[in-house]
Amino acid sequence: MSSDPWGRVDETGTVYVRTADGEKVVGSWQAGSPEEALAYFERKYEGLVVEIGLLERRVKTTDLSAKDAHAAIDHLRQQVDEHHAVGDLDALSKRLDALVATVEARREERKAEKAKQTDEAKHAKEALVVEAEELAQSEQWRAAGERLRALVDIWKGLPRLDRKSDDELWHRFSHARSAFSKRRKAHFASLDAQREEARKAKEKLVAEAESLSGSTDWAATAARYRDLMTEWKAAGRAQREAEDGLWNRFRGAQDVFFAARSAVFAERDAEQAENLKLKEELAAEAEKLVPVKDLKAARAAFRSINERWEAIGHVPRDARPKVEGRMHAVEKALQETEENEWRRTNPEARARAAGLTGQLQDAVDKLRGQVEAARAAGNNAKADKLARELEGRQALLDQALKGLEEFGG
Repeated sequence: MSSDPWGRVDETGTVYVRTADGEKVVGSWQAGSPEEALAYFERKYEGLVVEIGLLERRVKTTDLSAKDAHAAIDHLRQQVDEHHAVGDLDALSKRLDALVATVEARREERKAEKAKQTDEAKHAKEALVVEAEELAQSEQWRAAGERLRALVDIWKGLPRLDRKSDDELWHRFSHARSAFSKRRKAHFASLDAQREEARKAKEKLVAEAESLSGSTDWAATAARYRDLMTEWKAAGRAQREAEDGLWNRFRGAQDVFFAARSAVFAERDAEQAENLKLKEELAAEAEKLVPVKDLKAARAAFRSINERWEAIGHVPRDARPKVEGRMHAVEKALQETEENEWRRTNPEARARAAGLTGQLQDAVDKLRGQVEAARAAGNNAKADKLARELEGRQALLDQALKGLEEFGG
């Protein structure tokens, strides 16, 4: 017979667990020693401990519903009450009781939180209504209009109140938006004079754009064209019949300048294309260093290639990532080879590998002796079981020995 503080196994292989109500039968064990029986049911107890711990964390750290929490608690309590495990089952029952109290407390907290959220939503909607009524008097037409649209999105994201309160607040909110919309329409109805001013301003912008179209001061003129475009947009729209004609003249002047600039840049692009060809040849030369056979020689060769690389000028921007990526891939391969070499010769790693191999060798020797002893005693069932375990340990040992060989010892 074998026992521990929480359970025992009698001569018939029946396993018992000790509880506050006395001993309870856990189960029957015929497959091995009493110690193995207790260990098996102790592991089942540890499994319950883990499951209860996980549920405790879920209740405390997630939005698990009270219904789901109670279902999970009942499931675990059934397992504890069935006492198919060896350990302090009374302690687990107390933890489940405490968890029930926690779940109920959380239920009340959520109820209070929901009431709080409703109150906060009411205050938030009241604040939106007040802001909308203030915006309804604004003359910042674009900003106020955008803000009112944003307020609608905020309103939609808030929880609904009771129907009466929600309808009253929405009526005020909607009325404010309508008042602003009417004032804005009246304002834009008087914009004809402003559009005439925009036409005059754009006439001046067109004249300057046309005067710059023959410039060869590429950077400064391109920057000025960007400024003219900004001024064009800021001037507002002229009358529709004038806007298109002015735009075509303005855009046409820019096109003349940028076409001339493009012709000059095409020559530069041809030079960069030749540079790209040279760098692709160097990348191909570097790629021949992989796989790395002689790290020191490969490092020296790569430095030489890199020096020649740096001496070459720019390449087309869209081609740069690909050709540079090829060089980076070779450099990464050299770094990985260097790191692998360091790990291979690392004395701490070798020591760990040697220690693991020694432990596995001891375990294999011990199991081999146990198998022989069981055979000699005529206990073939036990010997077969130990032989299977020996086979697994031997496989691990073979793998560890292979790893040790990679360290050269």
